[in-house]
Amino acid sequence: MTEALDGEFPLRTFLDFTIGDGPDGLPGSATAALDVDERHLNPNGVVHGGVVFTLVDTAMGRATMSILDEGMICATIEVSVRFLRPATGGRLVATVSVLKPGRRIVHLEGRVLMEGDDRPVASVQGSFAVLEA
Repeated sequence: MTEALDGEFPLRTFLDFTIGDGPDGLPGSATAALDVDERHLNPNGVVHGGVVFTLVDTAMGRATMSILDEGMICATIEVSVRFLRPATGGRLVATVSVLKPGRRIVHLEGRVLMEGDDRPVASVQGSFAVLEA
C-alpha cells in the first residue's frame, strides 16, 4: 500500500481514528472508525459534525486513491453530509464506495453508523478531483 493510503497526518492523529480498506477489501471502497470520547463532542454532548465530516472525507480520499493510477492524487471537490440522528458515544464507522470512477472526477457515496446499530447517523455523497502528483 502506498504512503498516500497509509500515511499519518496530524488531524487523523489528533482525532485518533483508523482508516482501512472497505468491508469487501476491493479497490474503490474504504472504512474509517473512531471511538468517541470527550474531544469529539460539541457543547451539547453530541459528536461534532466536523468530526463526522473528517471521518467520511478521509475514507473517501482513501477509496479514491485505491483506484488511481501511479503518480495520481486526489482532492476533495465537495462532500454533502446529511445528518440523520445524533451520536453521543460508542464507535463511529464510516463506510464509503466509489459510484463512478471518471478520468478527472470520482463520485462516491457512503454511510456513517454507530458500531452494532445499522441505523445511519449520516448519509454522504462526494466528488474528488483526480490530479497529477
